[in-house]
Amino acid sequence: MTGKKVHWDELTKNDVGMDVESIRRSFVEAVEYRQARDEYSVSDWDFFQSLSYAVRDRMLDRWNQTQQRHYKADKRRVYYISLEFLIGRLLRNALLNLGIFDEAKAAMATFGLDIEDLLNEEVDAGLGNGGLGRLAACFLDSMATLGLPAMGYGIRYEYGMFEQRIAASQQVEVPNNWLRFDSPWDIARPNFMLPVRFYGRVVSRMDAEGNVRFDWVDTEEVMAVAHDFLVPGFKNDACNTLRLWAAKASNAFDFANFNRGDYVRAVHDKTASENISWVLYPNDNVAQGKELRLKQEYFLVSATLQDAIRRHLKTNPSAANLHEKAVFQLNDTHPTLAIPELMRLLMDEHGLSWDVAWHTTRNAMAYTNHTILPEALEQWNVSLFERLLPRHLQIIYEINFRFLKEVQQRFPGDDHRVRRMSIINEDGERSVRMAHLAVVGSYSVNGVSALHSDLVQERLFPDFAAMHSDRFNNKTNGVTPRRWIAGCNPALAKLVTKSIGDEWVRDLNRISEIEAFAQNGNFGKSWRVAKNDCKKRLVHWIKKEQGIEIDVNTMFDVQVKRIHEYKRQLLNVFHVLHRYLSLKKGIGIDRPARTVFIGGKAAPGYDTAKSIIHLINATGQLINNDPDTKHLLRLVFVPNYNVSVAELVIPAADLSEQISTAGLEASGTGNMKFAMNGALTIGTRDGANIEIGEAVGEENIYFFGLSREGVDEIFQRGYNPQAMVTASPRLREVLDFISSGVLSPRDKGAFAPIFSSLFSHGDRFLVLADFDAYIDCQARVDADFVDTKKWTTMSILNTARNGHFSSDRTIAAYAEEIWRTEPV
Repeated sequence: MTGKKVHWDELTKNDVGMDVESIRRSFVEAVEYRQARDEYSVSDWDFFQSLSYAVRDRMLDRWNQTQQRHYKADKRRVYYISLEFLIGRLLRNALLNLGIFDEAKAAMATFGLDIEDLLNEEVDAGLGNGGLGRLAACFLDSMATLGLPAMGYGIRYEYGMFEQRIAASQQVEVPNNWLRFDSPWDIARPNFMLPVRFYGRVVSRMDAEGNVRFDWVDTEEVMAVAHDFLVPGFKNDACNTLRLWAAKASNAFDFANFNRGDYVRAVHDKTASENISWVLYPNDNVAQGKELRLKQEYFLVSATLQDAIRRHLKTNPSAANLHEKAVFQLNDTHPTLAIPELMRLLMDEHGLSWDVAWHTTRNAMAYTNHTILPEALEQWNVSLFERLLPRHLQIIYEINFRFLKEVQQRFPGDDHRVRRMSIINEDGERSVRMAHLAVVGSYSVNGVSALHSDLVQERLFPDFAAMHSDRFNNKTNGVTPRRWIAGCNPALAKLVTKSIGDEWVRDLNRISEIEAFAQNGNFGKSWRVAKNDCKKRLVHWIKKEQGIEIDVNTMFDVQVKRIHEYKRQLLNVFHVLHRYLSLKKGIGIDRPARTVFIGGKAAPGYDTAKSIIHLINATGQLINNDPDTKHLLRLVFVPNYNVSVAELVIPAADLSEQISTAGLEASGTGNMKFAMNGALTIGTRDGANIEIGEAVGEENIYFFGLSREGVDEIFQRGYNPQAMVTASPRLREVLDFISSGVLSPRDKGAFAPIFSSLFSHGDRFLVLADFDAYIDCQARVDADFVDTKKWTTMSILNTARNGHFSSDRTIAAYAEEIWRTEPV
């Protein structure tokens, strides 16, 4: 056997060489033997698949070695649980991290193939929506690059969230069937199939030692099937795993019903079970959507914990010390059911007592909060919990009972505090506060920017912070420079590497060395050429996709992110309308021409956000077709915004719009990506904007509007939105123009949800209050943009001073301060 093993290792090394000839050979074999194509039937899609398989083979070699090293090192493992992983396309990233992009490009060239054509054949994975999912993907890259023993866990959504199309200026949702042709990166693991149960009832019994035990019986069972995506580190031979669970019916086909001719009932169980992993974030405006979403969250954590315990028991005699060998990072409140589920598994499946199980659970869980918006902090009705997860509700009641006893002992007689801190919300219909459960059941609670972490303690969980201040900490977000500079901006990456070497790709702090060239005329000229290359690339794509002509010499003013009122895309379009109305009167025609890009998806049930998309598109239709102004101002809505689109848009931006209401954006990561690529930021003092401002210098960022304290003060005084309109002729003109029906001649009430938000609901996000300050700040941007030398210097400094915002730095802090694990 030893001889055979040596022979196998040598053969494997030959088959997965990193040189041009080895890649050529693997590619040809994949075309013929995996795609079953010959020279007459092969397509670009087959070429993409074949190159991907050739690259995946090289990753699998590293993956197998990495898993062996993890078992031998026996370090504490990190399990990063997230409902989203917005991983985008994977081939370019894999080539870069393996260090074989140039070799693969040369290998393809020998067949007359342009590697860029093959890269563009790849479909974005439909596994996420916004910043939460993209952050998780950046973290996976950094965990692998730092060599940490870590895995990501999520759901393999069949149809993603949705594909966004624009019809009659409005968002239309269609299924995102990203797996229609399968994915070369998706490695099915049918041997890792785990049962996940729902419904049923709980019965008690006495065990042999006289202890009360509980059995969850008469349940409905769904099988969780593992699918692995490989995550290569940057040039370090490490390759970690993103494991995604697909739901499969335990009884997929009822032959009796089929034979009776009831073909629908014959596959009913299959459909009912497998819809758990069909769509990300089902519309929870209806009861069925709420139930499906809770099912998804439990499905994810149950399968993940069972898998982690299985792995733990390979090298440990008991699950009691799981917390010493594993940590589960809960990415927001969605995976909070991990806490009662781990308790259930430890007590009901592995026979541990409550006290031992609770000690293990609470020391294995760490919670990251991503929002202070009350509506985003999940609460589930007790009635739904009781029907769907009766054993878990029982465990949550017991956790709450024991926790509130601690509160009463610590703060005797303070009944209001007890009520506020209870995991069960007794106001109105009783519900389970998932964020409270996450805090009670975790040993670490972190925010994602300095401001946000302060707000988490001061506003969101002040009672918990008073009781357990040592649990709370900050970990400011970061993004991976591999994808967000080296991968998406090759022109800039080439210039930086030529000037200071390539160590910055692994250690982004090294990029500060380009500051020495900030005043260098030749470097500045090269910098502008690199930016122009990115702008030309975007212009070409917009022309191809939307048929819109854009002048590459205009200022590219960009806001791309999830559409939400607090992110204030509405404020942006108000500025565009103000600018347009001014130009129509001959005012501001000497200002630099602008092309404003706005992109993002609105949740299907979020009417106000969808109305904002309608307004953006209707405004663009008007402005882009007006011969008086279209050479000075254009507005482009970028549909179906995803990672691949971001990789085109972000490097091309001159100005980055980060204009959320102060105190409401937890961190933001788009702000970091834009700044790394040399865009200047216009924004509020919110989230990580504050830390970016500190890093780049106040003179190299455009702050405007109310601060967090100012927001508090204006609401305390009694905010009157109408008074803002009365005091601002510019604002009044914009609102009157929208109300006039010019933008919606067939439906003058089309934008009623927007006006309802601003006036009937009190302009909760202070769009009207910040309007004038925003307009004035945009005038400063105009003045600086025409000074090419000044703008170029500011752009260079934004990139040079953003090394702190690498996800490598963030993950190193998680590893040292929260996870207490080390690289292998």
